[in-house]
Amino acid sequence: MVEQNLPCTREEASQFDFWVGEWDLTWAEGGKGSNHITKILGGCVIHEAFDGTPSMPLKGISVSTFDVSAGLWKQTWVDNSGGYLDLVGGMEGDRMILVRDGELKGQPIKQRMVFYNIAENALDWSWERSDDNGATWTVLWQIHYERK
Repeated sequence: MVEQNLPCTREEASQFDFWVGEWDLTWAEGGKGSNHITKILGGCVIHEAFDGTPSMPLKGISVSTFDVSAGLWKQTWVDNSGGYLDLVGGMEGDRMILVRDGELKGQPIKQRMVFYNIAENALDWSWERSDDNGATWTVLWQIHYERK
């Protein structure tokens, strides 16, 4: 017997489905890369495999899941530079926003990624930083996604 209302079948658990697929990426100054996004573990986890080549050596993976008890998406990112990020958030209107607290030169900062202009075969993504606890944000990196 299959249990109804499984956490991974909740409506919120499909909010990140727009990201699933094979993507060609472009960013400023001719930057190019790719991203491979799949649903794994019975559809409960979104798995990302980012490859910044040929423009940069950065490669990384993330796993994201909707935490029913918190009512938030949670993502963990690791990469080949030793980077580790943990973010939380969710849909805010027509944008997916995941945020984390960080530190820069001993000072507290906030960092976030924003998925926006979401369409069937394209979307935009930005990595942003706030030095004033989220009152204002500075865009540090923007990537344009085109579905392969």
